Amino acid sequence: MPLVRLDISHVRNLSSVRFEPSPQVNVIVGENGSGKTSVLEAIHLLSFGRSFRSHKHKTYIQHDNPHCLVFAQLHQIHGSPIPIGLQRHRDGQIDVRIQGQRAESVIELAERLPVQLINPDAFRLLEGSPSIRRQFIDWGVFHFDKDFIPAWRGWQKALKQRNTLLRRGKISSSLLAAFDQELIRLGEQVNVSRKAYVEQLEPHFLRVLSSLTTELSVSLQFFQGWDAQKSLASAVEMGRERDIELGYTHTGPQRADLRVKTATGYALDTLSRGQQKLVVSALKIAQGQLLIDMGRPLVFLVDDLPAELDANHRQKLCRLLESLNSQIFITSVGPDTTDFAWADTTDVRHFSMNNGELSLSSKGLQES
Repeated sequence: MPLVRLDISHVRNLSSVRFEPSPQVNVIVGENGSGKTSVLEAIHLLSFGRSFRSHKHKTYIQHDNPHCLVFAQLHQIHGSPIPIGLQRHRDGQIDVRIQGQRAESVIELAERLPVQLINPDAFRLLEGSPSIRRQFIDWGVFHFDKDFIPAWRGWQKALKQRNTLLRRGKISSSLLAAFDQELIRLGEQVNVSRKAYVEQLEPHFLRVLSSLTTELSVSLQFFQGWDAQKSLASAVEMGRERDIELGYTHTGPQRADLRVKTATGYALDTLSRGQQKLVVSALKIAQGQLLIDMGRPLVFLVDDLPAELDANHRQKLCRLLESLNSQIFITSVGPDTTDFAWADTTDVRHFSMNNGELSLSSKGLQES
């Protein structure tokens, strides 16, 4: 569902911003520190309940304010727009409202407002820890498989309880074996869902990457967290004595990873910085495309598009995003780097950001 209106209050230097974005392409131009990235941060906050710039909520709540607020109206094909809102308090409390009713969890926001982010930090998908790639997979599985989150939560709870027992020490292997049944059952379910999702994702990724560049040959390999020739039950049983010795569970879905490889090794080690950005962009777009193919529109946030991409690849990336018929927000420090040949039928709105003040630019007024 595209955003038809967005209100942001007290997010970093955005004291009060209200605007009506295009349902298709929105280009926000401003100097570094002007607040343009904070607009994307606010949209991300409204979907995930957290920022993509910091895990500490106090850093994005404007100084001397008790809370920040992000409110939006989501377009419906039939019926009035759906109001959603999130208020984050300085003490950490989160209030979520959907159609005026308090929601139980931010997951309800994620279901209604799927958001995909492409920014300079996206390189962490290749160079960061396996946990970042697991989060990437799990975001997709969450939208792909409705049974995933209950199984994932149950498995996480069982894993936490098991590790607590192991840390206490002096636990027998037989007692641990009796406890492991639920961990194995739910862990297998989590693994099956992840594996099925990666299998669905890979052909989309290969098509997207080939549309961005014909020079790269990249594959995706899902590592489940233990020997692929063994069941989780077998892996847990064989590692039980070692777990007791180590004091934690060393094998299982918590060690899963997405391995992105070229013919000569891992993409991180064999590709240039620009090529890595193309691969990461293709992963993000393919994930969004898979969701769109399921009838689930989403919002793309593209921060600092020109970084590490030449004009040709920027143009290809924008054309690809445009073809998905999704709502797009793009930021840049200068209009010259986002002046692309959008289709005549595309609703493109240009905004200027200056010291936390957002305005429709003269170019946007001419096009509207």
